Amino acid sequence: MPESDTFPKLLLEREKAYGKKKIAIREKDFGIWNRVTWEVYLNHVKNFALGLQTLGFEPEDKVSIIGDNEPEWIYAELAVQALGGIAVGIYQDSTPEEIQFAADFSDSRYIIAEDQEQIDKVLEIKVRLPHIRKVIYWDPKGMRYYQDALIMSFQDVEKRGADYARTHPGEFEERVQRGKGDDVALFLTTSGTTGRPKLVMLTYRNMIKMAENLFVKVDPLNDGMNFVSFLPLAWAGEQMMAVVAALTIGFTVNFPEEPETVRADIREIAPQMMFSPPRIWESILSDIQVRIADTTAFKRAVFNLSLKIGKRLADMKFSKQRPNLRWKLLGTAADFLAFRALRDRIGLSNIRYAYTGGAALGPDVFRFYHAIGINLKQIYGQTEISGISVVHRDGDIKFSTVGKPIPETEIKISSEGEILSKSPSVFVGYYRDPEATAEALRDGWLFSGDAGEIDKDGHLIMFDRVKDIMKLSDGSRFSPQYIENKLKFSPYVKEAVAIGNGRDYVTVFINIEMANVGKWAELHRIPYTTYVDLSQKPEVYELIREDVVRVNRELPEAARIRKFVVLHKELDADDAELTRTKKVRRGFVEERYRILIEALYSDQKFCAIEAQVKYRDGREAKIKTNLKLEFMEEPEKETVR
Repeated sequence: MPESDTFPKLLLEREKAYGKKKIAIREKDFGIWNRVTWEVYLNHVKNFALGLQTLGFEPEDKVSIIGDNEPEWIYAELAVQALGGIAVGIYQDSTPEEIQFAADFSDSRYIIAEDQEQIDKVLEIKVRLPHIRKVIYWDPKGMRYYQDALIMSFQDVEKRGADYARTHPGEFEERVQRGKGDDVALFLTTSGTTGRPKLVMLTYRNMIKMAENLFVKVDPLNDGMNFVSFLPLAWAGEQMMAVVAALTIGFTVNFPEEPETVRADIREIAPQMMFSPPRIWESILSDIQVRIADTTAFKRAVFNLSLKIGKRLADMKFSKQRPNLRWKLLGTAADFLAFRALRDRIGLSNIRYAYTGGAALGPDVFRFYHAIGINLKQIYGQTEISGISVVHRDGDIKFSTVGKPIPETEIKISSEGEILSKSPSVFVGYYRDPEATAEALRDGWLFSGDAGEIDKDGHLIMFDRVKDIMKLSDGSRFSPQYIENKLKFSPYVKEAVAIGNGRDYVTVFINIEMANVGKWAELHRIPYTTYVDLSQKPEVYELIREDVVRVNRELPEAARIRKFVVLHKELDADDAELTRTKKVRRGFVEERYRILIEALYSDQKFCAIEAQVKYRDGREAKIKTNLKLEFMEEPEKETVR
């Protein structure tokens, strides 16, 4: 296990051990995987760091970084940290106003941005950021004629650093050694479901301890493994994998060519571990379901039979039963006939550890992946505890839980039912927010804001956010997240928002999965033009109704959905309806669609609605339509599609 206590020190240690012998990073460009050795990795970080120093960078300076997953993000982050600075992660789809908030509130002196798109956002708000010294871009495409003195290329900074290094040998290494494990390494934002996101201050010790406890002690990784980095590096989970775990273990981080090529690039790399939020696993499952529906009747029958066998074996594994010889042979046959090719098609043929976190994953989805032979594990944690505090163990997986605490982590439930955590990975506080810090950190415990319980086997069960647990007018309690996850098992449902707090019954907003519903409509010769048009087709309502019927059969009577509406537009982060990590901002959504909610709790069959939509380029438009409000009278039998 490495002894270094900061990320830059870990980099020096890795370079000394591997140098030119091992690949640290691969990046796909124009269809070719370009390799970066640990020696080259270190040289980029060193030159960029010294280049920043020539620009007046000082210890404890903050630097905002925004862009897609590319090596330059990591080079910049480690360079800033090597000089005693703090990196501030910003999501690449942030609006100019969101960038302004993050850069201003964090007191950033520099902004490092990927390309022309991000630079244009920064230039739009630069008059409101007078403290910014330099804006540095790493992708030169489209930047040739930008003459603003504030702007500088990544390559020019590296060149300045290389020139400085020749006359100041050893200075970079000396600066790196000044760093301490208890120094703040990163500011990462909270999800911001209830308002402005907060800046979480994480130290090197916080992050390294988490990586060691999970990836050395629980699920040991090795330096021969591959990881594909495609989730935002401003997210704690991706930081943990692509930066901290990679430096701690020494495995190879692979960067896809474009966000649109991620699936294909994952298949080429066939990584041994994958860490994704539920929306990714739900999306992959949705794609599988649609492909199976489109295949021949014979292949569909083989797959469905194999899936029944796989689910039975998965249930045996969950209940810790040993399958007899008959079931072992059936499992081998199912794997040969269906699952082996399927795992290869989705790029998970070599997968050893697959993780899901950030929100609860529906039990149906979880069971499906185990049925097809993927060792999917639920994790639990928050940005405030460096991402992960609880995980399933091999051989001890319950899809209704999120697992057991990792080493050096304590979990308990407060008298109000809130999950509390204590660990060396707990953050040191929120930047410039002592009141929120005092609320979250009490007597050494992190108050998560999540409701849960610990079962008889020591597994943590996470229900929902404490503030999101709802109570009907008769006092019946229900978890909206549980209902939503059940609905999202359908390939035709992209997002769902359950409503009912203080009401007589539960209602739901539903977003259709445009690609899958569109394909279904084409197969059934149902013409449509736009998302609005497709979403309001009577046939689509009937399609979604089948899923609501399915979910209602699995819910307690009080929590069953009585009415639903298919929304005319997708909930979107640019409209502030979702956070940048794609979590629903319930309060905002309920306020924005208040008229529609009131209509759902009336005798109305339709509701005229007008919504303001804001596009990323700043343009705004109004959508007007008449939404159908569907009342549920559950049929005796579920319709066969």
